[in-house]
Amino acid sequence: MELLGYLIDSLTPFNLLLALGGVILGTVVGALPGLSATMAVAVLVPFTFTMNPASALIALGAIYTGAIYGGAFAAILVNTPGTPSAIATTFDGYPMAKRGDGGLAISIATIASVAGGIVGALSLLLLAPPLAQVALKFGPPEYFWLAVFGLTLISVLSVGNTIKGLIGASIGLLMSMIGVAVVGGDVRYTLDTQILLGGIDITSGLIGLFCIPVIIDLVATRDPHLKVSDGDGGIRLGEAFRTTLREKFNLIRSSVIGTVIGILPGAGGSIAGLVAYTEARRSSKQSSEYGTGHPGGIIATESANNATVGGGFIPTLVLGIPGTPPDAIILGALLVQGIKIGPTLFNDQAGTVYTFIFGLLIATLLMLPVGLLIGRYAYRSIISIPKALLTPTIAFLVIIGSFAIHSDISDTYMMIVLGVIAWVLERFGFAASPIVLGLILGKIAEQGFVQSYLIGSASENVFGMFFGRPISIALIVAAALTLFYPLIADHIMPKKAMEIDLPRSAEEDARPVKPLKYRDYPGMTIAGLLIVIGVLAIMGTADMSPLGSVFPTTISAAMIAFCLVLIAVNLLRPAAPADGLPDDRPVASKPSTWRRVAVTLALAAWAVAIDQIGFIVASLVGFVVVTFISNHDRIGVLRWLAYLIVACGIVAGFYLLMSEVLLIRLPKDVLF
Repeated sequence: MELLGYLIDSLTPFNLLLALGGVILGTVVGALPGLSATMAVAVLVPFTFTMNPASALIALGAIYTGAIYGGAFAAILVNTPGTPSAIATTFDGYPMAKRGDGGLAISIATIASVAGGIVGALSLLLLAPPLAQVALKFGPPEYFWLAVFGLTLISVLSVGNTIKGLIGASIGLLMSMIGVAVVGGDVRYTLDTQILLGGIDITSGLIGLFCIPVIIDLVATRDPHLKVSDGDGGIRLGEAFRTTLREKFNLIRSSVIGTVIGILPGAGGSIAGLVAYTEARRSSKQSSEYGTGHPGGIIATESANNATVGGGFIPTLVLGIPGTPPDAIILGALLVQGIKIGPTLFNDQAGTVYTFIFGLLIATLLMLPVGLLIGRYAYRSIISIPKALLTPTIAFLVIIGSFAIHSDISDTYMMIVLGVIAWVLERFGFAASPIVLGLILGKIAEQGFVQSYLIGSASENVFGMFFGRPISIALIVAAALTLFYPLIADHIMPKKAMEIDLPRSAEEDARPVKPLKYRDYPGMTIAGLLIVIGVLAIMGTADMSPLGSVFPTTISAAMIAFCLVLIAVNLLRPAAPADGLPDDRPVASKPSTWRRVAVTLALAAWAVAIDQIGFIVASLVGFVVVTFISNHDRIGVLRWLAYLIVACGIVAGFYLLMSEVLLIRLPKDVLF
């Protein structure tokens, strides 16, 4: 009966309004690259000081869960994770959108997010104290093997090109070591510049690696960005429910994974999404379709990362150990309210805690109508906006998004540089996804590895520290299964196909003809360049302490080894015919090289101009320039005037949002 009373308290008009407003604001903020859940929660905290503790928690929890969900919009529609937790959503969400199923992908993401959020919140309601003890079981070795488990996703993301995937992961791991070492404090690979002293910010790195290549390719042709869906309003809700129902075991498993990983301090939604995606693909009968637009990938990622919200509150409320930055901010707000965090909280402050949990459940349920409504118009807008307006709008969002993270233009410079590098590497078969995995998991893996080594050395049992703990063994087995499963499946499936009783001629016709692979000279050139970088990276560890040098030396040596394998494999292949290879790829229109170069230079100039002449003027000029580069048609003065008005409206709107609402410090304009 007491729980029923707390449920009624959470259903007051004021609390419902807070839940609805928080979900809407969080979804919008999460959908904008660079404007993270942490930022949204931090901005809202001062407004909660005058509320009672339960209402304050509901508002903060609603905006948090809304922001995690909102990251799926940008991931699906423009291939850029709105938040780091939506990384794996891009793997299948964007391919679905490109083939005309963007509305369906958004609907599936919404349903999965709601389901995952409910599982996380119910776990917080029913199992908080016992689950909190799980977090205490994780030490440095477990975090190291958890990061390794996440890295094994490379094997399924790079089927047919595993060596390049491993090289890409090594690049990302090396990038994660730039700056001050997480253990030991060594300053590494900064090239004696202040810009690199803080390392590469994960969010700006994600924006650059995923979105800049999209922008460069968007301007190259007049082809539409996404295909138009034939569904009802684009969202295809009935089909989305049926698809999710077929993937019910994937949904439940991923939600549980997200809840468990959510309780681990420092893990968060990005690792939960990657682990859930790995398991979904490994256990699926259509595993080969993952990465090409399979709905199961979206269901796994979105249910897992939203389940981490409820899971993350478990150690925050029971142990006072925040699992993510938003949890830390909410914990601070609770302390300001005078609430004592600890195991007795659920008894001493039962009214506050249970009212908040029910409010979080209500906010999660509200994501369904809010997300579908926003998704309906977001998808329609993306497919109907002319490319001459869509491209500069995306460019504007990624520039201000990368700047808003720390109000530092250096993050924007880094974002553009990484984006150009990613575009070049993608031309030669090195995908961005493995690089992103390495960048995200690098610090976690290094910290766990070095700390485990230190503890093992002190106890003279290094082997037992890494391989003698039950959770570590379970993670090692899971990582091995994930890593080798694609290779095993490739050998098992052809044998099963051969067992089918077919006439000889039909059997011969049914056997797939393996295409002959020729030497990849551009890939060999990139590998040679990376070998030089790896050697320089090893030489750069000469002045580091053993703690700071062990991981970069290991990763650099691994990258060199992978590059040598790539070169050796290609040398064993025949050279390409003198008359060239036939290209069977469908090409709607010939890409424009000058537009690609021009938009890259325009983005760089845009970032420099923001620092020199201010936000408004630089953004208006940059928006117009990118509009000109993106336009492939002859248009009149009136159309250009309309574009200019739209540019002014977008720039002014985001200036007010960032400076007046989110309170982000922007460079002062020279003309104002």
